[in-house]
Amino acid sequence: MSKTPDLLVRAEHADLLKNLNEWDIAYHQNDAPVVDDATYDAAKKRALEIEEEYPELAVRGASTHVGAAVAAKFKSFPHSVPMLSISDVFDEKEVAAWFDKLADKELFIELKVDGVSYSARYENGILVRGLTRGSGTIGEDITENLRTIADIPHKLSGDFPDIIEIRGEVYMMRADFIALNEAAAERGDKIFANPRNAAAGSLRQLNPSITATRRLSAFAYTYGELSSRDWATQSEFFDRLASWGFKTTLQWAHTARNTEEIQRVYNEIMMMRADIPFDIDGLVLKVNNVDLQEQMGARANSPRWEVAYKFPAARAITALNAITVQVGRTGVLTPVAELEPINIGGVIVSRATLHNADEIARLGVKVGDRVIVQRAGDVIPQIIGVAEQSDGPAFTFPQTCPVCGAGVIQEAGQVARRCVNSLGCPAQRIGEMEHFVSRKGFDIEGLGTRQLELFIARGWLETPSDIFTLIPRHGEEIKKLDGFGDKSVTNLETAIEHARDIDLHRFIYAIGIPEVGQATAKILANAFGTLDAVRDAPIWKLKQIDGIGDVMADEISSFFADSHNKSVIDALLDQVRIRQTEVKSGPVDGPLGGKKIVLTGTLAKYTRDEAKDILERMGAKVQGSVSAKTDIVLAGAEAGSKLTKAEELGITIWGEDDFEHAIADAGKA
Repeated sequence: MSKTPDLLVRAEHADLLKNLNEWDIAYHQNDAPVVDDATYDAAKKRALEIEEEYPELAVRGASTHVGAAVAAKFKSFPHSVPMLSISDVFDEKEVAAWFDKLADKELFIELKVDGVSYSARYENGILVRGLTRGSGTIGEDITENLRTIADIPHKLSGDFPDIIEIRGEVYMMRADFIALNEAAAERGDKIFANPRNAAAGSLRQLNPSITATRRLSAFAYTYGELSSRDWATQSEFFDRLASWGFKTTLQWAHTARNTEEIQRVYNEIMMMRADIPFDIDGLVLKVNNVDLQEQMGARANSPRWEVAYKFPAARAITALNAITVQVGRTGVLTPVAELEPINIGGVIVSRATLHNADEIARLGVKVGDRVIVQRAGDVIPQIIGVAEQSDGPAFTFPQTCPVCGAGVIQEAGQVARRCVNSLGCPAQRIGEMEHFVSRKGFDIEGLGTRQLELFIARGWLETPSDIFTLIPRHGEEIKKLDGFGDKSVTNLETAIEHARDIDLHRFIYAIGIPEVGQATAKILANAFGTLDAVRDAPIWKLKQIDGIGDVMADEISSFFADSHNKSVIDALLDQVRIRQTEVKSGPVDGPLGGKKIVLTGTLAKYTRDEAKDILERMGAKVQGSVSAKTDIVLAGAEAGSKLTKAEELGITIWGEDDFEHAIADAGKA
């Protein structure tokens, strides 16, 4: 006989459900989570514990709830097979409890990608509809948005069922997320808190052309409705997905037959988590045998044959003790949150960026608040919301530089505030040198902030090239300084000598061009190949490179045109050797310079990659989707919706003969 819950239990359960519902709407509909993962997981776990003890509360409880209702702004369609969620486990004991109940102990282990779920329905191999998870039974129609993502084929290849719904995760690569936020900051647009929010906000657009401008990626991992099946295991299904044209996480997948093997895989992936180029928040453990999966079935909202083994939360709530302002190498004043130290994903976090004054105002943060802090991979910890407000005063941004006392300006149209004393402010020189020797730049171990401040104060370092003559000029004097000696000076000299050989993209990053981060430095290196080519590039050529906007192009051109920068770089080139980069995108002044070309269908004489490579070497920009800005569509056999859209828009259409004529003409030039 089941127990009857008393009023206190009912009240606790109702309160948990109310919170979970509000948090689900914020997360799934608004793409703006208001609590950290650990808080959400703990609340849901407690609600499930209550429902297990008092089954009558489970009828409409956490155990039957998936996602959130669809937003009114989207068309909606029912899922032919419900899109269920996955039950979570958090430690070895919970894994063992689930594993011990299995009849077949062979598991297939996949990454749990931190993105947005999608379902893509194919009829006779053609993509006919795309939906979000929505409530699990009804999803939002995102068909046209899915068509803009290169990883989701419009037409399946190989042998496939007449009807199949492919399900997976749309996500954003960490580098693409950083580049997106860099570009948004440059324009003064919204900054996304994390790659998952960026992916969700990009996918759930009413205008597919906006989705098309975002660099979204997608993995496939399971299926809904299907008319037939010829695979016996999950691992075989991954092979089918690849043959149909989908990307999977197979390269990170493992099999396991006992809990020791499961934990070994868990520990291995945890160790390499930061090196995986996209965010993950755990592993998915699946019974490999598909027949057994079907026999085991599902509970109200989750399959019995799989669980998500979650990693430690990458978000947490802590106290904001103070807000300090740092002055960077370009004079930009950046507010920094001084936090009550907290463990987030295995790392102790005590500081987080607040970006700028506008971001502080948007978040509404004040000293004394309890704030939601996020850390993901290499991304600097940042505050993404306020969990509990205090009565503290609003933060007032300083009107003078906290380092040198000079005035602070905010240029029209810019969110950043800068110290005007660009030549005399010590923070800017120290910041420039810190950036230069950082891990992503010249990576000179032994030249930290303390050492740079010491050497700059003595006049030994004025420009970056001085670093490479530091030991011959001042080595004996350095040995006499507190904390130094023969060994430390020898180690520093070795590190400096090792840094003399450097890749082009690291050099470009290290010299500190405004607006140019690591991702943009790689774009420039791949587009031009040599430093001279970058330095001599006219501004119109810079603006035609994907990923380089007008403001960024102006900054790059102005930087290399500045006489002071020229002399600094020339002095530096006397000391270092730059490894050139193989050009990966053709010169924009080639015969197809700057033309935006879309490939569709199958060419008789060229693979898709071969055709793309030839077009890029002729200066074209090969894109994945057709828009009004597309110049040419190169259509092969069995061209699909891209060709139809090009005809509707009146875009120039090439066949394979036109392509070969262009190649021949380029050879004559």
